[in-house]
Amino acid sequence: MDDSTGIDLAPMLDFVLNLLIFFIITAVFLKEVGINVSRPNSSAAEKSESSSIVILIAADGEITIDHKVVDQRSVRAKIESLHAQKPDDAVVVAADPGSATGILVDVIDQVRQGGVMAVSIAPTKS
Repeated sequence: MDDSTGIDLAPMLDFVLNLLIFFIITAVFLKEVGINVSRPNSSAAEKSESSSIVILIAADGEITIDHKVVDQRSVRAKIESLHAQKPDDAVVVAADPGSATGILVDVIDQVRQGGVMAVSIAPTKS
């Protein structure tokens, strides 16, 4: 006869297995919501002089509006002032392929909040 006493692990394993099954069944699987941005590239991209407001985004995140460096937080104010001077102009955003997509999306949002709905993304030289 075996006189050793020990802890019976079978009830604990049953409990853990039931918890695992519960969490697997009740888990909610959501599809991530987002947008896919595909920046246009062109080997023959060239500057065109038009009546558009041009925004350039460099690889290091520097934002240039009409040849003047602008802070990311002041894009909306700059666009509002330029749009007040030239209300028929559209905005063209040219982002370097190495720049962060978040900056591009933020700039487009600020342009739209500034009152310009005609926003396009221009190809950049790769």
